[in-house]
Amino acid sequence: QVQLVESGGGLVQPGGSLRLSCAASGSIFSIYAMGWYRQAPGKQRELVATITSGGSTNYADAVKGRFTISRINAKNTVYLQMNSLKPEDTAVYYCNGNYRHDYWGQGTQVTVSS
Repeated sequence: QVQLVESGGGLVQPGGSLRLSCAASGSIFSIYAMGWYRQAPGKQRELVATITSGGSTNYADAVKGRFTISRINAKNTVYLQMNSLKPEDTAVYYCNGNYRHDYWGQGTQVTVSS
């Protein structure tokens, strides 16, 4: 079982950048596929980006070319670098870990507004 804690959310102007971090503990981080999901008010949770244990990445079309997911196994951490942020990126962002089961963090709010 793994515990996940997100950080790095906040308020940013359109066009700005943020980097989210997700620190994992309690299990062997390197074997987990990791991902970032988001949920905007009144909408379903949606996939943003994933990274496998081997480092292969996948992105939602809405964030391709703007967001980058990465992981440092030695630090038990996965990151989401978000550039060129838009108001429609406003949501609670959740970290996900998957190895036989899904595990979720508590979420971090990202608000893009002028």
